[in-house]
Amino acid sequence: MILKKHLITRFYLSHKQTNKQTNKQLYSNCFHLAIETANKLKSEIDAKKIIDAFIAKLSYLTEKEIRIEEDDSIPTAAKIEFAENYDRVYHFIKYKPNYIGVEHLILHELTHLELAEEARKENLNELFTSNQSNKSKFFYSLEKEASKLHKNGVSEENISNYFSALFDGLNRQIYNTPIDLFIEDRIFNQWESIRPIQFLSLLTLLQEGIESTTRKEIVDNSPKVILSKSKIFNLINALHFKNLFHFDLIEQFNPTKSELHQAEELYTEFKDYRKDKAPAEEYELVRHWAEDLKLDTYFELVPESKHRQKTLESVLEEIESDPLGANSTDPSEDRKMKKFLEENSSEKINMAVAMYMADAINYFSKTSQEKTKKIAFEIATIGTQGIDPNKKNYSIPSIKNSNFSGYKTLAYYYVSWAIGIPEMLNQLQMPFEKEYDLANKYLKL
Repeated sequence: MILKKHLITRFYLSHKQTNKQTNKQLYSNCFHLAIETANKLKSEIDAKKIIDAFIAKLSYLTEKEIRIEEDDSIPTAAKIEFAENYDRVYHFIKYKPNYIGVEHLILHELTHLELAEEARKENLNELFTSNQSNKSKFFYSLEKEASKLHKNGVSEENISNYFSALFDGLNRQIYNTPIDLFIEDRIFNQWESIRPIQFLSLLTLLQEGIESTTRKEIVDNSPKVILSKSKIFNLINALHFKNLFHFDLIEQFNPTKSELHQAEELYTEFKDYRKDKAPAEEYELVRHWAEDLKLDTYFELVPESKHRQKTLESVLEEIESDPLGANSTDPSEDRKMKKFLEENSSEKINMAVAMYMADAINYFSKTSQEKTKKIAFEIATIGTQGIDPNKKNYSIPSIKNSNFSGYKTLAYYYVSWAIGIPEMLNQLQMPFEKEYDLANKYLKL
C-alpha cells in the first residue's frame, strides 16, 4: 500500500514535468494512468474506519448524533442538513450512492460540519438565506430572457420553474465554492490515504461542471450572464484541483480571458486566506466573491446566534419600540427592513404601524375576501371599545392564536378594511394612508 501511494504521488510529479514539456500525448497517458492507479488503490483504503472515527469526534464536539443515508432525490452529489436548521436532534448527511468516491463525499459533508462547529464555538457561525425579495431581484435581472422564452411559446409556469432552478443552483455555487476549497484542503492534508478517492471524486464533479457549462444546448439556451458566473465558480474548483493534484482541466471549460482572469483573482484571494485561516473566515470569501461577481443581492448571510432568537413578531416588536433601529446593532434578517426604515423615515409616519401593515398585507393576501371582511368587522367591534397603542393582548377571533399589541391591531384594522371593504375605508377616519403606502412600497422591493 505504501509503495502504491508513492506511485500515485510520482504520477502527480511526473505531470509537472509533462506540463513543461508540453507533450499532450505524454500528459494524456499520465492522466489516464493516474486514474487507473487511483481506481486500483481505492479498494484497498479503509475509508469506513476513517469516516467512523470522524463521526465519533464530531458527534462528541457537536453533542448530536450524525446520520448518513443514500438519497437519489437531492440536487447535488451530497448535502448536509444541520440539526439546528431542521429542528432535529441529529445532523443528517445525504448522498447519491452511484457517484464515484462516495466516501469522499461523506467526508466532505462531515468537514463542512466541522468548519461550522469551529465557527459556532466562537459565536461566529453564519447562515446563508434567501427570500422572495432576493428571488424577485434575480427574476427581474432575467426579464429579457423571460420575454424571449415567452415568445418561443414557453409557459409562465415553466419559465418560473426554470428561473427558480437557476436561482437555487447559482446560490449553491455562491455559498459552497469558497467553503469547499477549505474543505478539500483539509481532507487532502489530514487524510493522505484518502487522496486517490478524493482525486476520483473531484474529477467526476469537475467533469460534471464542464458538461453543464460547455454542452451546446445548454450554452445556446442558458442566460449568458448566469452561465458565465457559473463557469467562473467551476474554474475556481478547477484551479484548486490543479493546485492539489497537478492536473489541469481548465481549457476544457472553454473560458474567455475575462472569466479565467476573474477566477484566478478570486482563487488568489483564497490562497491568502488559507495560510492562516481563522474560524468563520470562509464567510468573508462568500461575501467578497458575491460582491465581485455582482451576485450579492440574491442572498443574505446572517449571524446564526441572533437568527435563532428572531421571529417576525420579535422583529416587529423591536421596530415598535425603536423604529429607526437606533439602539440596535443587529444585522440579521431584519437588516433589509431597518435599512428601508432609515431611508424612508419621517416624523409624520408611524414606522411601527407601517411595518405591521406589511405583515398584515402578507396575511390578507393569502386570505379569502369573505374572511377578510369578517376579520375587518371583528376588529371594528374591538375598536368600539378603543384600541390603546400601548396595550397588548388584543385577540382577533378569526385569527388563530392572535395576541396582538395595540399597534399591530391598529395596522390589521386598517389593512383589513383597505383590502376587504375598500369603499368604506374612509369611514374609519384612521390617519394611516402614508403608512399603508409605505408598507406596499416595502413589499414591492
